[in-house]
Order: sequence, then structure tokens, then C-alpha cells
Amino acid sequence: MTAAPIAVALDAPDLDTAARWATLVTPHVSTVKVGLELYLRYGPDVVASVRGASRVQVFLDLKLHDIPATVRGAARAVARLKPSYLTVHAAGGPAMIREAVEAAPATKIAAVTVLTSLDEADLRAVGIEGPAPDAVRRLAALAVGAGAQALVCSPQEAAAVRAEVGPDITLITPGVRPAGADTQDQARVATPEAALAAGADLLVVGRPITAAPDPGAAAAAMAAALRRFPGERPPGTPRHG
Repeated sequence: MTAAPIAVALDAPDLDTAARWATLVTPHVSTVKVGLELYLRYGPDVVASVRGASRVQVFLDLKLHDIPATVRGAARAVARLKPSYLTVHAAGGPAMIREAVEAAPATKIAAVTVLTSLDEADLRAVGIEGPAPDAVRRLAALAVGAGAQALVCSPQEAAAVRAEVGPDITLITPGVRPAGADTQDQARVATPEAALAAGADLLVVGRPITAAPDPGAAAAAMAAALRRFPGERPPGTPRHG
């Protein structure tokens, strides 16, 4: 049975919990995501701990954003961990993105466009010309032009981004919540089925799975729901692994 295109965000308070969650969900999902807090607390060992003996993909979500030389060094340092994905901020500019791509050739560099926690008022406050879908499209085009192989955007912008960058770029969508779930700190959200229909390739899901009484069962249920979903996509849009 093919694993569902879900990246479970292992935002755990400690390494043992993160590893336990990973063990529970990896039979059902393709990817586990290690964020900044867990990585800074436990260092590179966290990647081996959550990968375990499985072949699950590891999404290293560090959102690098610095001068190009510093990002090159950081990307080179984590490339030895062989993550499937590594995030950088698209707002760091094309030179920074190119350095990351060159420093980690075996990893897909995923450029974060506009954080899903930001709304229109937030964008105005930080000086980003909106509305959000326009800002996301501009940053997506910039990042792909600089060599990014993946993009992170909210599911609400996935269709527009797909139209902008074509079928060969992996689209990763946080802000995915099952119908009726609490949106928590996400401002631009969609259901898993809606995200896939919009053209997303990998759905980032955290608390709806990890905060469930049985994370493994929650992951299995979401995976089963996605397998029942017809998954209609824009013509020519593949599903990326």
C-alpha cells in the first residue's frame, strides 16, 4: 500500500516523543518533518532518530534565511544528513537560493513563499506588497528561477502557484486541517482533499495527527481518506514523491 503524501510535523517536546510519533505514523505517510525547535534542541541526531529503520523521507524544515555564503555553509552542513527536503525563505533572494541548491545537490531545496500564519494585515505590516496570492506567486517564480525544486505555500494559493511554475515543481502545503478541526495559529488553511485538488503534492499535517489520542490511527484515517479521494488535478500535473 502506497504511503499517503503527508508530511507529519513532529513538533514534539522531546526526542523520545518525536521518535515515537514517527514510528507510529511511518506505516501510513511518506514523510516526517523536523522543525527548527527540535533540531536546535537535539542537533543532527534527531534526523536519525525519527528516520529509524524505515525508509521514510525526512523534511528538514529549518527555513534558512541569511546572506548567501552563510546559507551555503548551512545547507552543506545538513546535506550529509540526506534530508529529502530542506527549506529556505524565498525572500532571501535568488543568490541565496542558488547557493543552497548547489550546496545540497541530493536534497530538494523547498522555498517558503509566505508563511501560512500571515494574513493580509500582517503582510502590510512587514512591508510585503499584497494581496497574499500575488506575493506568493512572485516569490514562487523568483525561487524556481533560482533553482528551487520545491515550494511551500498555503493550499489556498496552490492552484495559482501550480499555474505559475508548471508541473515539475513539488508543491508543499502547510495549513492543512481536516474539516471541523481547529485552525490554531494558521491563517490560510484548507482540508487535505481541497489541497490535493488544488495541485499540492505533499501535505504538512501536525497537531490533527500528533495531538490525537492515537497518532498512528489518526494518520491511517487521513491516509485512507486521501486514497478514497479522486485527486483531480490540473491537466498535466503529476504527483511528486
